[in-house]
Formats: sequence, structure tokens, C-alpha cells
Amino acid sequence: MAKKSAVEKNDRRRKLADQYAERRAKLKAIIKDKSRPLAERMQASMKLAELPRNSSKTRIRNRCEITGRPRGYYRKLRMSRNKLRELASQGLIPGMIKASW
Repeated sequence: MAKKSAVEKNDRRRKLADQYAERRAKLKAIIKDKSRPLAERMQASMKLAELPRNSSKTRIRNRCEITGRPRGYYRKLRMSRNKLRELASQGLIPGMIKASW
């Protein structure tokens, strides 16, 4: 089980990223547009730098929904390998069976 503080910090980052996503996208579009004057692009770059760091999507860590474990994460199922194996062995994941040979 991960520390509650780490899981909560990640949730705060996720909320901030959702809140600032539109603003960041607009500023990035201005920065990438080569037809705009350099001064305008630099100003957009400065405004982007003033936004909170945690509002960036790259700061979000994928964590298991059940345990909060940050490693061994399956995106499709949104859980770690440990919980995936445990739930699959119990037959709680439809269509998933334990391999045997």
C-alpha cells in the first residue's frame, strides 16, 4: 500500500492538470505557431512558465486504483501487476484466466 500522502498529491496534480489544460493548450499553440511574431511567442512562453508546475500532465504518475502502487502498472486495467494477478486468480476479472502448462 502506497503512502496516502503520495496518492493524494497525485490526485491534486490530476485536478490541477484538468483545470489548466485548456489554458496550457492555447499557450502552447501560440508558442508553436511560427507565423506569429517572436515577441508574442516569447510572452506566451513566459505566461506558460508562470502556471503551476503541477498543472502539467507529465507530472501525473500512473498509480494502481486499489493500492496506489506506482510501478508495474497496466494502463488498460488501471491497476498494478500484483492486484491484477490476485484478482485474476480469484476469478474476479471477466475473461481472464491463469495460464497453466
